[in-house]
Amino acid sequence: MIRLTQRGALVLGAAAVFFGTGHWAGSPLFLALAGASVGAVAAALTLASRRPRVRVAREVYPDRVERGRPAFAKLLVHNTVGRRQAGFIAGDRVGTGFQAVTVRPLAPFGQAEQHYDLPTDRRGRHQVGPLTLDRVDPLGLGRGRVTTGETATLWVHPRVHPMRALSGGHPRHHHEGAGTDDALRGSFDLREVREYTFGDEMRHLHWKATARTGKLMVREYADPDQPRFTALLDTRREVLDGPLFEESVDVAASLVAAAAGAGHRCRLVTSCGLDVATAGGPSAVRRLLDELTLLAPAPGVSLPLVPGPLSRAGGGGLAVITAATSPADRASLAALRSRYSAFVVVVLGGAVAQAVPGAKVVPAVDAADAAKRWNVVVPR
Repeated sequence: MIRLTQRGALVLGAAAVFFGTGHWAGSPLFLALAGASVGAVAAALTLASRRPRVRVAREVYPDRVERGRPAFAKLLVHNTVGRRQAGFIAGDRVGTGFQAVTVRPLAPFGQAEQHYDLPTDRRGRHQVGPLTLDRVDPLGLGRGRVTTGETATLWVHPRVHPMRALSGGHPRHHHEGAGTDDALRGSFDLREVREYTFGDEMRHLHWKATARTGKLMVREYADPDQPRFTALLDTRREVLDGPLFEESVDVAASLVAAAAGAGHRCRLVTSCGLDVATAGGPSAVRRLLDELTLLAPAPGVSLPLVPGPLSRAGGGGLAVITAATSPADRASLAALRSRYSAFVVVVLGGAVAQAVPGAKVVPAVDAADAAKRWNVVVPR
């Protein structure tokens, strides 16, 4: 973006006056002054629009960080020409703001390295970069903003509080073979014999199938009683909005991180229609936290607390995170009780929590308070 400074606008206005006076009076002097003024402004805008002859590389570490935790950027600025370049002050775009970056003078083909903190006070997926440089010509007539370099992405995850995993599982029929729809991993029943993939345990190798097929084959087992956990997050704007919504996202993140980190199958459901099912493990934790990072309150429309797919599901433990339970909400939650072996409702905001038939109700002011009360109610 290139524009005139206030001084440049005055010079351009003076050029118009000189041209009019010279044309009216037939004076070559005023016409020459008008031409010189216009030429100076044109030269200033050309200089201000020149892109710096540098190559910019950027690293963000870590690329995923919990809200409020430190994150950093390393900026490498490389002079791509064989002459010295003067230092400059630039701004590195971070989300919707700018981080001032001072780049020292660069020797021919030299390189400068800068480190700076990244803001992590706001949950979300934030773009870092490109480098933005405001250039002003020596006479101060024009100003140009040019950008250079690549961008990086910083994921600011919700805050995760230490919370116990809610364990629960309904025993299911013994299944020999792959006849069930659940892709469970466990150690009790033989599910199938399949080709080896990286990460499989070598003790599960099936040597007869390997000899017969000429490929490494492994036994895959399933545990009919494998713990499962479902988190239902109320995303209705009329119930949760602003800081209270952020607290509710922190509670949901803490619960799914605890359950998936313990190896439980997890399902994250929201009132606005998000429905993510994962197996346990670190990759599941990362995926669930990524989903919660991008989550926003639902538009101002009337939505039920319990979405349709969840009302037809069941098994394992269920935790509901909300800030209010109307009679209709309590009725829809009570209808879920028979489908789950463990059922807890977390009510945020400090309001008086109404009883939900068949569920443990945990009233809390915020996410930190909810974590403390949850660890008292939920057994080890």
